[in-house]
Parts: sequence; structure tokens; C-alpha cells
Amino acid sequence: MRPLDPNIYFCRKCTCAKESVSAFEKLTGDSTEDLAEDLTEDLTEDLTEDLTEDLTEDLTEDLTENLTENSSSTINNISVEDSIADFSSNQIEINTLIRNSIGMEFILIPAGEFDMGSPSREKRRKLWESPVHRVSIKKPFYLGRYPVTQEQWSKVMGNSPSYFKGERHPVETVTWEEAQAFIRKLNTLENTAERSSVYRLPTEAEWEYAARAGTTGSYFFGDDEKKLKEYAWFLENSGLETHPVGLKKPNPRGLYDIYGNVGEWVQDEYHISYKGAPSDGRAWESPFQGLSTPVRIRRGGGWNGNAGCCRSAERLFAAQDKRLNSLGFRVVKEV
Repeated sequence: MRPLDPNIYFCRKCTCAKESVSAFEKLTGDSTEDLAEDLTEDLTEDLTEDLTEDLTEDLTEDLTENLTENSSSTINNISVEDSIADFSSNQIEINTLIRNSIGMEFILIPAGEFDMGSPSREKRRKLWESPVHRVSIKKPFYLGRYPVTQEQWSKVMGNSPSYFKGERHPVETVTWEEAQAFIRKLNTLENTAERSSVYRLPTEAEWEYAARAGTTGSYFFGDDEKKLKEYAWFLENSGLETHPVGLKKPNPRGLYDIYGNVGEWVQDEYHISYKGAPSDGRAWESPFQGLSTPVRIRRGGGWNGNAGCCRSAERLFAAQDKRLNSLGFRVVKEV
């Protein structure tokens, strides 16, 4: 606030007073005492008026300045809070999480396009990951946040087939056919008069699309396989066994254990290359039943696989009646 100097005001008024005394005496002949009394009253009134005016002006200036600063701070705080709220809202919208009646959690995967397979320059790639081809996922879908756990399997199937025991461990030592049996029972359990759900295995294209989460490198976190220990249980850190789901970092979609821990059955039959593969994300299956047991794709590596087995494009395979203690599955819930 600007400092007040009453002497300035007094000097100005004093000059006026001297002139007023002379003029008053000439015009009226009144005594100096009367004049002094009147002047004192006038001076007090004028000084009060001037002081009030200046004080009001200075106070207004300071208040305006403070209010502006506080308003800016408030606006900034509101902006930050609104931004956080908008970001959180967007994240929730992108990664909508739902649960079913037995506690399985699902993440919404939006529709979109991606390049499936691995380019020739990718480290540890296999020939059957070629050619790289564009795939369009036409519809969004929900994908299990985790592989199916032993607890969830037991609730639906009433048994515990896994080699490594633990309710929060992924179920393993189940065939592709047994995974299908689980899904049929889950659909029966979940489809009631109040709700209708369709569960199934993911297609190979859906699995890779969800695992990549919009990325194009060997892994969703880039090409540096030294970072894999942060996201997956595999040969280097698993201790040659499975682990409870959700202990490692998720991918950008919010999916846990998409690499490592256990490999995951998908719907597709194995083909030696992607030549002729569907471009719309459908499962690639033969319409005719062959004489031999079909060979199915498994994705994501496992506790016993090296870093190369955990890449987004990696494709392994097994006969659909094969049981492996490194092989489980996760489930799609259709939107």
C-alpha cells in the first residue's frame, strides 16, 4: 500500500487557510477566533474526506491485487483439479473395469487397428510370426484382467487340476478342451433372467492387440528385454514355478501377467505363417474336422520360457488335448 504523509495534506490546507482568513476578514469583519473555528471544522472535514479517499483508493488497489493473486491461485487449483478429474475420467473410460458373479475382473479393450506379427529386424523372432499384416478389431471386448485363477476354476468346475497350488495362482495343467468346458459352465452360471453374458477364449489377434496396447516394439514397454523382470515371471526370475497373479506391473491397458507366469490358450488353430489370416480379428480355424487332433496357439510364454517367449508377437503351439503346468488361459467377455 502507498504510504500516507499527512504533512502534505496539512501544508496544502494550511495555505488555503491563510488565504481564507484574509478574505474572510475583509468580507465579513468577523473575528479570527470564529474564522479559526470554522476553518478547523472545514479542515477536519476536508482532511477526513481526502484521507478516506486515499485510504479507499490504496485499500482497493491492495485488495484488487490480493484478490487477483488468490483468484489466479484458485483458478490454477481448479484447473489442476479439473485436469486430474478429466484424466481420471478418461482413464476410467479407457480402462473400464467390471466384475462378474465369481469375482473375475475384466478390462474393456476398445476397437482399433494394429500390425500383427514381428518385423524381420526384431530380436528372437520366429518365421511363423510373418508376414506382418494389418488387422482391424471391429468391436470392443472385455478381456480378463488376469489369467483364470485356481480359485475361479474351482468355483466353476469343482476341482483343482493345477500342478502348482495356490488360490491366486493361475490355473494350469488344463487342455484347450477343458478350458472350453470351463467357459461353457461359466456362461451357464452367468446367464440368468437378470443378466446375459457371452464368455469365450480370445482370438489370437485379440490377444496380441490387447497385449501390445497400441505399441509396436518387441514388448509393450519397448525393446529392452532387461525390463521384463518388472512385468513378468519367466525363466530368469520365476524359480521354476507359477506365482500369484497381479504381482508384477500391468501393461498400458491394465492387464496383468500378459507375459510370463503361464502361457495362454487362444481360440485359433496353428498355421505355419500368417498368409491367408483373417484381417478382421476373427479366430482362424478350419471349418472341417480333421482326423488328427487340432493344434492350437498359445501365447505369452510362461514361467519356464526365456525372454523371447514373452514378446508380444511370439507364437507357441500345442495339441488341444495337451496338459502343461506352464499353460493356462484368460477369458473374453463380449460387450
